[in-house]
Amino acid sequence: MRKILHLLTEEIKTLRNFINRRFFINQKEEQDIVNKFHELYHTSAMWGMGNTTWLGVYLRKCPLDLWIYQELIYDIKPDVIIECGTLKGGSAFYLASVCDLINKGKVITIDIKKHQNRPKHKRIKYFLGSSTSEEIIEKVKKIVKPNDKIMVILDSAHNKKHVLDELNIYSKFVNKGSYIIVEDTNVNGHPVSLGFGPGPMEAVDKFMENNDSFKIDKKCEKFYMTFNPRGYLKRIK
Repeated sequence: MRKILHLLTEEIKTLRNFINRRFFINQKEEQDIVNKFHELYHTSAMWGMGNTTWLGVYLRKCPLDLWIYQELIYDIKPDVIIECGTLKGGSAFYLASVCDLINKGKVITIDIKKHQNRPKHKRIKYFLGSSTSEEIIEKVKKIVKPNDKIMVILDSAHNKKHVLDELNIYSKFVNKGSYIIVEDTNVNGHPVSLGFGPGPMEAVDKFMENNDSFKIDKKCEKFYMTFNPRGYLKRIK
């Protein structure tokens, strides 16, 4: 009987190992798969060459992140979304469209360059200038009301110093329970654009060193791939 039990135990172990190998992957294997897909998509024409649009308007965003944005907007119902980095206005148009669906909110979008034919929308206000300049900051302050719920998205210059300056400035606008989202924390080898140099991810790490008012919300990375790893910062106090 003991011998039979031993054989059964060994058979069960063999079967379990087979099932684990056949149907499950470990955490490292999972991350390797995510990283490889991330790299392939990031370098593809689908994302980088103007083939992603919202209602016909080009936007350079990962669709999985856009889905997270609409979830956050629905939950928070912000009065104002501040976007640093406009490009052709596609993401501002997307954000305004989601605000239309919940019948609340407006978008302030800031860029140093002016592009022709940016989408016009009653909820969008375009500001021309540097997101960290005193002039622009004062313009934002004049629009934002004391009791407004504010959500912030940072997607302008991606060097560490600029992003850290933006974090220090615009985090002060964010209310408890809302978010400041740092985009493109994936560059500089996280996992794409190796050799980019210190950028958004490094700015987040520095910002979070002695900051207990925000936490990194990993739940916003639930679709496995995000262009903003560790970049969803939720204000907790």
